[in-house]
Amino acid sequence: MEQKENNREQLENEQVEDEKGSLGPGDQEHDGMEEKPDYEKEILDVIRSNATPKVMRDKLEDYHGADIADVLPKLTKTERIKVYRILDNSMVSDIMEYLDEDDAGRLLSEMDPRKAAAVITEIEPDSAVVILRSIPKERRSLLIDLLDEESRNDVRLIASFDADEIGSRMTTNYICIRENLSVKEAMSELIKQAANNDNISTIFVVDEFGQFYGAIDLKELIIARQDADLEDLIVTSFPYVYGHEEIDQCIERLKDYSEDYLPVLDNVNKLIGVITSASVIEVVDEELGEDYARLAGLTAEEDLTEPLLESMKKRLPWLLTLLVLGLGVSAVVGAYEKVVAQLTIIMAFQSMILDMSGNTGTQSLAVTIRVLTDETLSTKQKALFAFKELRVGFTDGCIIGSFAFILVGLYITFLKHREPHFAFLVSGCIGLSMIMAMTISGLLGSLIPMAFKKMKIDPAVASGPLITTINDFIAVVTYYTLCLVLLIGVFHLA
Repeated sequence: MEQKENNREQLENEQVEDEKGSLGPGDQEHDGMEEKPDYEKEILDVIRSNATPKVMRDKLEDYHGADIADVLPKLTKTERIKVYRILDNSMVSDIMEYLDEDDAGRLLSEMDPRKAAAVITEIEPDSAVVILRSIPKERRSLLIDLLDEESRNDVRLIASFDADEIGSRMTTNYICIRENLSVKEAMSELIKQAANNDNISTIFVVDEFGQFYGAIDLKELIIARQDADLEDLIVTSFPYVYGHEEIDQCIERLKDYSEDYLPVLDNVNKLIGVITSASVIEVVDEELGEDYARLAGLTAEEDLTEPLLESMKKRLPWLLTLLVLGLGVSAVVGAYEKVVAQLTIIMAFQSMILDMSGNTGTQSLAVTIRVLTDETLSTKQKALFAFKELRVGFTDGCIIGSFAFILVGLYITFLKHREPHFAFLVSGCIGLSMIMAMTISGLLGSLIPMAFKKMKIDPAVASGPLITTINDFIAVVTYYTLCLVLLIGVFHLA
């Protein structure tokens, strides 16, 4: 009996060992977690192997385009050219989607011109134009000439728009039919065009002159009876934009539309392209990024890998401007040198007033820029908004000024050991200065970007550092003037 038990235990142990031995390296767990695949190393090994082009292509097709795009900068130029030759055009274009335009442009410059032209035809025209703009003019002209006629016309059409115009972000990948077709004819036309266009969820309708007439939802067309009138399916109130509209002027309307595609018209109302929801999101993100950069006092947005010299070029212009303005503030303080000499304690509270004034102006500026994105605002609405910011600044100033009056008075009395009469006269002047500075700063924080908008200048240019420096100037003048008039002139504290 005991022998049978020992045999059974031995058999079970052998089975466990066999099961462990059957596990492959990829099936074993480490501390309860599966080992993450090293795609970069795997892709590099494939590219640097001596496998035939077909075997190499089959292996690389198993990886996502983003993973291959991450590896490309780590390859030599010879290795990258090898990859371009091995992969088909559609896969190379897919990899391009995960590169920024400068990197994609460099890769196009490394390819054989005919291969590069073939890759461009696989990319959406709007993306192709962005990439082409990043390569030298001679090379760009050569590649455009090598494109097939349809792709060449699409690229030239989109390239005819400036980078800040909405037409530069459109695509010609859409379905378009005439308004006088029957439902059956419309379906036939849809099937015919769908072979070359994959944006088919919305069908756009034009009249005999090519002018935009309306749009039809794909689902509505599919479920419609063949004898139904196509006119009943057309939405003639469908939103649209004009190609030459500046992006920042129509950004709010783009955000409000929930359509997958928006038609883009030329100046005679002909349909020339569509802007997709993905492009809208990209446009909004870029505009917000640019505004954020300007609020920080930069001439343009920066990225993680940007060279030192480029970052300096974006920052120095504003810093030099602010240096000049800062010297102006210092000159004002110097003009009140006699006031400071007679009442030195007021210098200790200058930074507090400047900080609160600058913060109030920056808050007002941020809110105003957001409000000004609405192009439908009337002059009266803008005036009411400015008055509201004035009231907000005054109310906040009264509250903060009251706290400053009490706290500064107590500080001077108990920590500086001065008479309460002296302490609270000084703190009262500080509180009053704070009310005036915050009120004026709140008003300027709204009026300055409005003035810039009126002059056709991006209101975000009224950046945080700029508005803060201007408010510093106002706060200094207000503070020292009140100290001169009230503390020295009226109460004779000096």
